[in-house]
Amino acid sequence: MPAPSTSIHPRVLALCAIVAMLVFAATASVSQAAAVRHHYHRRRAAEARTRAKSRRLGGPIAHAAGGATRLFAPESVWNQPLAGTAPLDPASPALSAALAAGANAEYQLGIGPWIATSTASTPIYQVPSNQAAVTVQLDDPTPSWRAALQSAFKAVPIPVGAQAAAGPDEQMVIWQPSTDRMWEFLHMRLEAGGWHAAWGGAMQGVSHSPGYYTTDSWPGALPQWGATATSLPVAGGVITLAEIQSRQIDHALALDVPAARAGVFTFPAERTDGAGTSPTDLPEGAHLRLDPKLNLSTLHLPAITLMMAQAAQKYGIIVRDQTGDGLSFFIQDPAPTGTNPFFSNGVPVVNGPFQGQWPTTLMHTFPWSSLEILRMNLRSSAPSAH
Repeated sequence: MPAPSTSIHPRVLALCAIVAMLVFAATASVSQAAAVRHHYHRRRAAEARTRAKSRRLGGPIAHAAGGATRLFAPESVWNQPLAGTAPLDPASPALSAALAAGANAEYQLGIGPWIATSTASTPIYQVPSNQAAVTVQLDDPTPSWRAALQSAFKAVPIPVGAQAAAGPDEQMVIWQPSTDRMWEFLHMRLEAGGWHAAWGGAMQGVSHSPGYYTTDSWPGALPQWGATATSLPVAGGVITLAEIQSRQIDHALALDVPAARAGVFTFPAERTDGAGTSPTDLPEGAHLRLDPKLNLSTLHLPAITLMMAQAAQKYGIIVRDQTGDGLSFFIQDPAPTGTNPFFSNGVPVVNGPFQGQWPTTLMHTFPWSSLEILRMNLRSSAPSAH
């Protein structure tokens, strides 16, 4: 009697291979989803890392009657539409390729790119003309170059119940359209004796501002004022809750990179805390834009991604800071409203602005490879005056 055959029918082998591939795909999908969930909880504490605090110098938008209706001048770096013929930097292809590769690597790791809505973002309080003013005490007002900022913080119209961002930077913005003034704070907190901050900035004539701090921003102002490491206003480039509702962004977007190039920066940044050592690391202040010839309607992007891409194509993206973590855009912190339209119980709201998707997934669809870098003028120190 012949021995039984040990061979396996080819159709059985093919079926086994298909099952194995399906199991692998499902496992990979679950693993990536788990990585994203883990990163969300980790990033709520880490996405707003102090971004080299030791190297630094230091609400909801409601409609108010009268006064300015927009932050910064129409021709400011944030609000001026870009010309289709705006000159590109010679290094644009290499820098853009490195950025796109980095964005893809972050997605594969489940750590980014991100859209910060809390901790790393900023509450923006728009206050009425009759809002009572209080003093914000600088932690160390004794150096002479801090005197003007302490004077600017002498009477700030902070509403009762205001809260700074929950993250380590504890940033907060107060905007009073009726007086056309704005104040911003770093490490802002309410103590028993009143409000305190480590640093910040103040602007008068906000609606006429070029969108960055100058010596004309306030009596005695310095270009190095501001709650970010570049001295660009922390409200600059933030997507507001009102813009989310209207589905239209009429300004450039702020972008924080994992590690900005060390030692140099470019206009409109006034300083840098960059720690990146690669020549393809973007310097702080770099102004990017999506290729104006790119037809966004053919990409079938999620609604919020399309909004951001349209703004990036018309107004651009400005590198405002570094995270030490992953790429990040910013939406106004909704915490002061008492509700969070983005997340519920640690997951994206299905009917919310993210349509039930994680920011990493939304930003993976962003056309990173079509970004271009406008011409830069790299420098290692800020001009003495503006």
